[in-house]
Amino acid sequence: MSLSKLLGAVSVASFLAAPAFAQDYPARQITMVVPFSAGGPTDTVGRLVAERMSADLGQQVIVENVGGAGGTLGAGQVAKAEPDGYTVLLHHIGMATAETLYRNLAYETLDAFDYVGLVTDVPMVIVARRDFEPADFPAFVDYVKANADSITMANAGIGAASHLCGMLFMQALDVPLVTVPYKGTGPAMTDLLGGQVDIMCDQTTNTTQQIKGGTIKAYAVTTPERLDVFPDLPTVVEAGMPSLEVAIWHGIYTPKGTPAEVNQRLSQALQSALADEGVIKAMADLGTAPVAAERATPEALKAHLEAEIARWQPVIETAGVYAD
Repeated sequence: MSLSKLLGAVSVASFLAAPAFAQDYPARQITMVVPFSAGGPTDTVGRLVAERMSADLGQQVIVENVGGAGGTLGAGQVAKAEPDGYTVLLHHIGMATAETLYRNLAYETLDAFDYVGLVTDVPMVIVARRDFEPADFPAFVDYVKANADSITMANAGIGAASHLCGMLFMQALDVPLVTVPYKGTGPAMTDLLGGQVDIMCDQTTNTTQQIKGGTIKAYAVTTPERLDVFPDLPTVVEAGMPSLEVAIWHGIYTPKGTPAEVNQRLSQALQSALADEGVIKAMADLGTAPVAAERATPEALKAHLEAEIARWQPVIETAGVYAD
């Protein structure tokens, strides 16, 4: 056989093999990498979605926690994985901010991944230790401005959702605060509960139970509208601070080069999971909700990631705080 005919045969075989592979997918267990510690807010979302996606896919989706470096270690592991749909990444807003926070990032975010879809937009809540003095949000803002030198603001580490929200908070008030970074949301919340730090801005998935239990004090939510889970809490928009509006969105990714048919199959399973009544209720209990089906698609996630990278770059550069 001539070389040209041989190459043509290989090309045809490859073309025919791709749909066959997609039809057989998945044939075994899928690993969902969550680039943060177990028990944290992103892990909570990941395990909830993974369980329901397993039912739709007919194969188990197991969660593997690969924490460190603001989520970039886990993301980097997925970027280097075989692009066969058996390793996926569930990451939050840090997928967009790492592009600027890490000046020596081990991967190019927009070139290293393919897309499955958005999962949820988790609101943030501005909280404080239970005995913090101000009675409401306006008084809270005045108190923070007047006592900026003595107030400590916790976060779960550079690049964490609480760190990003904290940066927006300080920029909105135009005051620098003493920030206390922790190695994860758990230790930060523990010290807030114990009164070792004063305030924090974190996801409803991590704060709802403590707020309801009265072990921490809530002042405002970072959404344009009030939340059903906290109807008495004002929004930052009501308070005249629209620049503080932020939600910690989550998305699912695959390594670059994953067949489009596989990404679409994963997106289908994601949409099925997000329509599940159990998932909807569980998310509502955590102060959030699944995204609409049209946002749980590869195209929607790609567009959102690109827009978020552009949004956060000037915020991080203005703060001048980098992770390396």
